[in-house]
Amino acid sequence: MKMIFSLIPSPATEKFIKKLKDKPLKNKFKEAFKEIQLDPYAVGEQKKGDLAGIYGYDIFHNGTNYEVAYSIQEDEKGNQVLVILAGTREQFYQELKRYIKSSKINK
Repeated sequence: MKMIFSLIPSPATEKFIKKLKDKPLKNKFKEAFKEIQLDPYAVGEQKKGDLAGIYGYDIFHNGTNYEVAYSIQEDEKGNQVLVILAGTREQFYQELKRYIKSSKINK
């Protein structure tokens, strides 16, 4: 039986999802989170360089590219996926780097 990872959204992720008015887009994010929980190593693309340890997951909706950035943490309490940031692809990685730096997130 496959282990399901617990998903922990950051405050920035929760705020982004809460603000979404487009129901089909909100559902695409919820589906993405489910996929990430089931197999976070396989569904995301592992980043390199100063974003090593971070995975990216793409969502396409109405001609716009959205991105979910997450890290995987395995500890004695079980396996967890920390969703660091979700948003549109534009300026996403600059925003992600700023967010990681300001919130001292473990990658």
